[in-house]
Amino acid sequence: QVQLVESGGGLVQAGGSLRLSCSASGRTFSSDALGWFRQAPAKEREFVAVISWYGGNTAYADSVKGRFTISRDNAKNTVYLQMNSLDPADTAVYYCSAGSLTTNWVSAYAYWGQGTQVTVSS
Repeated sequence: QVQLVESGGGLVQAGGSLRLSCSASGRTFSSDALGWFRQAPAKEREFVAVISWYGGNTAYADSVKGRFTISRDNAKNTVYLQMNSLDPADTAVYYCSAGSLTTNWVSAYAYWGQGTQVTVSS
């Protein structure tokens, strides 16, 4: 059974940092792009960041550029999202995903985790 499991979410004050992790099991994702998306209450799921299968290409949403960093460790089948200078607007459930394209399209990702809550207080 293929699973993506996120961890590292929590409650943090504005200006603080969190590091999300997503571990995959059931198959290797070393040939897949890995992405992070988020969904706030009453809002659609939105792209946050993506990293190509070999780690050479990354892309970020404008709203997180310069604050968030995506990375991956293929040996551990894990993708990370380092989030700095957090703002209350970053409050959402964060999902990791895996797919064959390095893209910001939600529909391009075949595998999804269950999500981890990030809450930023002002």
